[in-house]
Amino acid sequence: MSDMDGAPSGPMISRPERSGNIGLLIGLALLLVGAAAAFAVMDREVAQPFILALLGILAVVGVFCLFAGAIGFLRLSARPGEANPLASAFVDTLEDGALITDLDGRLVYANKAYADLTGAETAADIRVVERVFSSDPDAADAIFRLSQAMRDSRRAQEEIRMPFPLGRADGAARWYRVSVRPLQVPKERGGGKPMAVWQLADITRDRAEQENSFQELQRVINFLDHAPAGFFSCDAEGRIVYLNATLADWLGYDLAQFDAGDLDLSSIVRGDGTELIRSIKGQAGEVKSETFDLDFVTRNGRGLPVRLLHRVPFGENGQPGDSRTLVLNRSRGEEASEALRAAEVRFARFFNNTPIAIASLDKEGRVLRTNAPFLKLFGAVDTDDESPKLEAYVAESGRQELAKSLQAAANGIGEIAPIDIPLVEGNDPRSATFYVSAVQEGEGDGEAAIVYALETTQQRALEAQFAQSQKMQAIGQLAGGVAHDFNNVLTAIIGFSDLLLASHRPTDPSFQDIMNIKQNANRAAGLVRQLLAFSRRQTLRPQQLELNDVLADLSILLDRLLGEKVELKVIHGRDLWPVMADLNQLEQVIVNLAVNAGDAMSDGGRLTIRTRNVSEAESTQFENIRGMPPGEYTLVEVDDTGHGIPPDVMEKIFDPFFSTKEVGKGTGLGLSTVYGIVKQTGGFIFCTSEVDVGTTFRLFLPRHIPKVVEKKKPEPKETEPEKVKDLTGSASILLVEDEEAVRAFGARALASRGYTVYEAGSGNEALEVMEETGGKIDLVVSDVVMPEMDGPTLLVELRKTRPDLKIIFVSGYAEDAFEENLPPGEQFFFLPKPFTLKQLATTVKDVLNG
Repeated sequence: MSDMDGAPSGPMISRPERSGNIGLLIGLALLLVGAAAAFAVMDREVAQPFILALLGILAVVGVFCLFAGAIGFLRLSARPGEANPLASAFVDTLEDGALITDLDGRLVYANKAYADLTGAETAADIRVVERVFSSDPDAADAIFRLSQAMRDSRRAQEEIRMPFPLGRADGAARWYRVSVRPLQVPKERGGGKPMAVWQLADITRDRAEQENSFQELQRVINFLDHAPAGFFSCDAEGRIVYLNATLADWLGYDLAQFDAGDLDLSSIVRGDGTELIRSIKGQAGEVKSETFDLDFVTRNGRGLPVRLLHRVPFGENGQPGDSRTLVLNRSRGEEASEALRAAEVRFARFFNNTPIAIASLDKEGRVLRTNAPFLKLFGAVDTDDESPKLEAYVAESGRQELAKSLQAAANGIGEIAPIDIPLVEGNDPRSATFYVSAVQEGEGDGEAAIVYALETTQQRALEAQFAQSQKMQAIGQLAGGVAHDFNNVLTAIIGFSDLLLASHRPTDPSFQDIMNIKQNANRAAGLVRQLLAFSRRQTLRPQQLELNDVLADLSILLDRLLGEKVELKVIHGRDLWPVMADLNQLEQVIVNLAVNAGDAMSDGGRLTIRTRNVSEAESTQFENIRGMPPGEYTLVEVDDTGHGIPPDVMEKIFDPFFSTKEVGKGTGLGLSTVYGIVKQTGGFIFCTSEVDVGTTFRLFLPRHIPKVVEKKKPEPKETEPEKVKDLTGSASILLVEDEEAVRAFGARALASRGYTVYEAGSGNEALEVMEETGGKIDLVVSDVVMPEMDGPTLLVELRKTRPDLKIIFVSGYAEDAFEENLPPGEQFFFLPKPFTLKQLATTVKDVLNG
């Protein structure tokens, strides 16, 4: 280091590097000392020639080195600091301080700027970075991180604030940027050991400029926040990324709690105005501005009429960027004409908040102006044309009819009939009714027609649903009536078969024929029960059920029914809500759906049954769910991977006797039974299917909330009671039945058991018999549906004279189908048709003994 005026002026080297071979130098010195010692002990005359020879050799070597040095053939090693004058001069002139140390922190090199920044006046005053910043405890963490980075041979940088300039004890605070990076000098240049380069820069001025810029930015934001107009910016998705204080105050939001993306346009724009704002389209690199008059909605729900000056830039592929929107409050302020301003506000409200889509068209049918509902209704249509034709918004099948109406308007025809046109065809069809009116020449700015469109999608869906409901109701009434009549016929067939069997032994030739008649009658009775299930006139025993437990019990049976080719997977929902349903009927529903799914996966597949709770909000979000009121439901999904159901078949799957199976392989009552059971339970069933993908049935059962703690009803005995040894009796029984065959069977069956039987073909005849017998009747067995006077009416009349009379109702309908016609708390017994001789005798015996 050179010292000039007490300040460093050249390169500073704390630890010089040495070059050459010290061993060779020591060897040469020893050789000369040895030669001198040898010459000292030799005789003078003998040693003189050797001495002269050695001196000559040394003189020749010296002269040679002088000439070699002069011509540049031999160079002496320069000082380390002068190994590369250009590099040294470059580093010494850097404005940033530079310091080189080894990984142990020992100083190797420092430039003049480093000495100036750290206040070093001589080479002895230069200190490494750790020591330079050791005077400030607040800088310790940053220096530690830098030192650790140096030892790990990686780059690092920190900005450190010092209360005083480095090397001084007073003065203003300063900011320094300190960085470190590894340095590896090649071995051929005398290196090999890893080192580190430290750089030190005073960034106080940069910090001051940043602070000034920040303050200026804050002033600009403050001006914008408190401007007399509102301002906001939203991204392409409609999320608001900036909101000024004025607009936040108008809308009632706390700007301190607002974060970018918390609000979107739909949160602050009333009605369909959002679609109006999003309707602007442009090309790449284009910037478009539009003016909108619409209503904002404040946080407390009040309307705020505003005018928007909306500006949107478009980037690559025409994607909209962040908008810049100025908001003018139209509810207050000075206008040139208050009446004109009020009229504009009212018109903008009416035009954009009406439920009818409105558009003006030119003579070619191009859309010129629209309101917000129009954009919402037709927003799904994608067209690159800024002024598309109206036909682009409707389905192909309706374009010709629309073109005729538009042509009539262009010709000035005033009376144009409304037309109902599909907008989108396919899985989710949409439709609208169009009202076209002509614009007389001179009334509009290039306008030829005004089109009003009212969406009728929901109306169409309700009409289809009503028609389906009417059809199902009509079929149900027909099925119920058929089932009732069949039950009477089957009762007679089964009854007389029992009478014949009682008079024939099993060894008789005709015994087996009679058994075949009875077995087929019982089989027909099973089909009739399915018809009653569809018509919702079967007897149900509802009880509180946990669906997960029901499915767990059924899983073993379903595995056997499906076989090895079909994988069954049951997914139980957590904390499932209970339902009120008939256990046996609900099991029949699941089994029927599983069997149908198995038939659809003849080559194998997977059947998934899952359960879960559906909240009131979720109940409206499912596909193809129509007619189900919002509410809390327990959902059962039966999902298969079978061949699916074609659309033309889907409309008929719940119809009785409809089947796609071969003759003899199905009755067509499976899904109709499922439909009836679910409907009678108060639930809903829907089906979605895709050909070659699979089918999903969804059962929505209403959530049951127990009032207190329900007492479980005693389980009805599904099987016949234990055999009664003695089914005979001597009581008097009045048998009331309008079907002669059923009455004849019942009378013979009871008379054969020892009872005294009185017959009546109607309710009126029954009352006459009661009078003739003087009321000495112990039991009345009566049909429910009869001409002139039905069973419930007969019971009311009998109770007037015999309040304690026991009565058994027999019917092909469900018990609850007529129970509501009886007085509250009325006691009676019920025997469903068809019944066997034994069931009739057993019921009569139990009632009389009860």
